[in-house]
Amino acid sequence: MVKTAVLASGSGSNFENLVLASRDGRASKYSIELLIVDKLSAYAVERAERLGIICYSLNPKAFPSKADYEQEVVRILSENEIEVVALAGYMRIIAETFLSAYKGKIVNIHPAYLPEFPGKDGIGDAFKAGAEHTGVTIHYVDEGVDTGEIIYQERLKIEKDWDLDKLKEEVHKMEHKIYPMTLEKICQKMREEI
Repeated sequence: MVKTAVLASGSGSNFENLVLASRDGRASKYSIELLIVDKLSAYAVERAERLGIICYSLNPKAFPSKADYEQEVVRILSENEIEVVALAGYMRIIAETFLSAYKGKIVNIHPAYLPEFPGKDGIGDAFKAGAEHTGVTIHYVDEGVDTGEIIYQERLKIEKDWDLDKLKEEVHKMEHKIYPMTLEKICQKMREEI
């Protein structure tokens, strides 16, 4: 199995779903070894405790620079022999220190059909724009904001009677279906290339 770490900033529902998928048979090519959060109050921390997953809480403001913060993230990942990093609601832009250490091995899930509605509120932006469709995109991380190579995406029709909460619910359902499936394929491909 490919040793995988998840980075999150908030609720951690995608983190929990990835862990459960690796335990209930939906995924067998990766194992979630640890969680790193950048907010001590993130609900993802409670999920990690409940799931028995090691969790590191790192406050970026406690480091002299972004590079120092990322160096600590990379140190933790290296020390735990992490091969792939899955971002799940991680609200920080990844910079050179982290990108160079894990080039082509950092995956992100974005709640919109990129390149439409990049940024921190893909669901809200699609809703406010009155879009007929949105979706979910899984992509590799590069220097930009949601600009990395797309790995997989699915479209979602926004029904006229949906409010913002209903749209969020439907997008999250789609995320929970496709993230474990896509991460599984990425990890399988990695093993085949060895």
